[in-house]
Amino acid sequence: MRARIRAGDRQAFADLYEEHALPVYNHALRLTCNWSTAEEVMSETFLAAWSNRERLEPEGGSLAPWLLGIATHKAYNANRGLRRRLAFLAHRPPPPAVPDFAEETAGRLDDSRRLAAVHTALSGLRRQEREVLALCVWSGLDYAQAAEALGVPVGTVRSRLSRARARLGRLSEVDRERREPRKGRGEERSEAAFAALPLREENS
Repeated sequence: MRARIRAGDRQAFADLYEEHALPVYNHALRLTCNWSTAEEVMSETFLAAWSNRERLEPEGGSLAPWLLGIATHKAYNANRGLRRRLAFLAHRPPPPAVPDFAEETAGRLDDSRRLAAVHTALSGLRRQEREVLALCVWSGLDYAQAAEALGVPVGTVRSRLSRARARLGRLSEVDRERREPRKGRGEERSEAAFAALPLREENS
């Protein structure tokens, strides 16, 4: 697969896209917390992968770390661009309110709440901690693959993930103390606790 992609085999690259498009999109979504931005990141990731295919190492295993590493960089750039746009818009008068009559399904609303919950919790982490958390926990990369994706030593991945776990644990405790449980709404959880859930389920 690597040799075919390096040689510019379009069918091999199409197969790569079919296999990894969804994981790349999901990774981008976790880092940007925006569906449309995640789609842009996914497209830019595969465009960059094709443009830089000759730089791909000829030997190695799964190509997921390569793609997710590109996606991590693209997501960072997208978030940075968004912050600049928001800062610009903050100095402009708000547009007139337009009522939204679009109907959203219950599943979409639930996904939105969950995504917002994850974003709230992850916003308490440093960028490097968010990235390694998304790669190791949600995208399922091992330490070596995450290190390959980020271009850092394995020990750095371990330490960042350890700090992310500890920080999420503290956020969960603070959030639990701050919020009173609502009776009859057992499905609701604190934002930090929800984001930390996969960490508890992961087998270290």
